[in-house]
Amino acid sequence: MTAPMFYAEPGSLAQASAGAVITLTGPEGRHAVRVRRMAPGEPVQLSDGSGVVAVGRVDAAEDDMLAVLIDALERPDSRGPRFVLVQALAKGGRDELAIEAATELGVDAVVPWAAERCVVQWRGDRAVRSHRKWESVVSAAAKQARRATLPVVEPLATSAQLADRLAGARVVLLHEEATSAIGALDLDGLGDGDRVALVVGPEGGVSDQERASLVAAGADVVRLGPSVLRSSTAGPAALAVLSAWLRW
Repeated sequence: MTAPMFYAEPGSLAQASAGAVITLTGPEGRHAVRVRRMAPGEPVQLSDGSGVVAVGRVDAAEDDMLAVLIDALERPDSRGPRFVLVQALAKGGRDELAIEAATELGVDAVVPWAAERCVVQWRGDRAVRSHRKWESVVSAAAKQARRATLPVVEPLATSAQLADRLAGARVVLLHEEATSAIGALDLDGLGDGDRVALVVGPEGGVSDQERASLVAAGADVVRLGPSVLRSSTAGPAALAVLSAWLRW
């Protein structure tokens, strides 16, 4: 089993080197010491979310502080296009299930989408709390998956904003009535860093106007297969298909 991973402060590994000691405090240090019960000598990994991983051993663990002695610094291979999941807000926490699984599968960014047929609405204080919850879900999933990079949770997008927000990306709209299968996409020519945006509507479906707006902006409309998947399942399923094609 791979060593557990914890997240250090952003940028904290930029100047780190083998032999240095990195200290975790606050909630992350508390989780490592009190929940995971890490002890001196145990192997551990640290990431600051930038793509760098510090591999080392616990040097000290007390109260809410974990000190890690770095043995080596690694930068896992991250070639291939960048995946963005545009996830419509959904009731029952299905949107959170979607971004959790997508994070484990390697998504690079998630965009909360206030689609026309969304039952859930982010407004006022709820919008702030919900965005923070998505960030927490993504962070926990990335840690569980031992990811060197932390996906970005972008600001909420309305349907009127979505096409502009995805400008420059290869946009793939998942739609149950599409006549083309996802396997028929022509993705030749996509290189490192190119963006592929997977758009998943709410369980009430994508409206005709939303579909037309995305198609006018160059989106491909595809289906995943003969089954109609839930909003929580469609994005991760499509991400797995494209990852096997373009990354794995």
